[in-house]
Amino acid sequence: MLINVSKLKRNATLVLVAAALQLSVCHQAQASDNPLPESSTAFSKLQEIKQRASDLTMKAMDFMGIRYKRGGSTPENGLDCSGFVRLVFKDALGTNLPRTAAEISRVGENIDQKDLQPGDLVFYNTLRRGFSHVGIYLGDNKFIHSPSAGGQVRIESMDIAYWKNRFNGARRINENDAKQ
Repeated sequence: MLINVSKLKRNATLVLVAAALQLSVCHQAQASDNPLPESSTAFSKLQEIKQRASDLTMKAMDFMGIRYKRGGSTPENGLDCSGFVRLVFKDALGTNLPRTAAEISRVGENIDQKDLQPGDLVFYNTLRRGFSHVGIYLGDNKFIHSPSAGGQVRIESMDIAYWKNRFNGARRINENDAKQ
């Protein structure tokens, strides 16, 4: 019996990342200074946000390893950064986002980097112009994206100097921002 070691490693990594993300989301939800009664509207909203973030991050990880293709919008043909983000939001939430990273950067609510939550979008200047790259924040200063030619959808740290120096901002896409 042949075992594909790289697939086995990838699957193990996905399981570990998913578990870490779930713990991160649960910890953020439980870290409130003012615990909410389970019957409260605020508690329900918090649960909804937690589920939405989980849906987005888990759907994003479904595309790990899909190759980058400029202008790509399907897993079969490859995905560019905005094609990847659009597909994740469409599949996970039924949300339609604009086609380019720059256009997506004008949708939703502006978020400070210190306030990032799983499922938020992070933007970078990778082509000597603002908002030329987009990814999905996963928590713990990590994001998932479709990087560039020769690359594949992958998770990276925002602490790497390359990404730190090119960070343009972040947006939170709310339910009513781009539904169609």
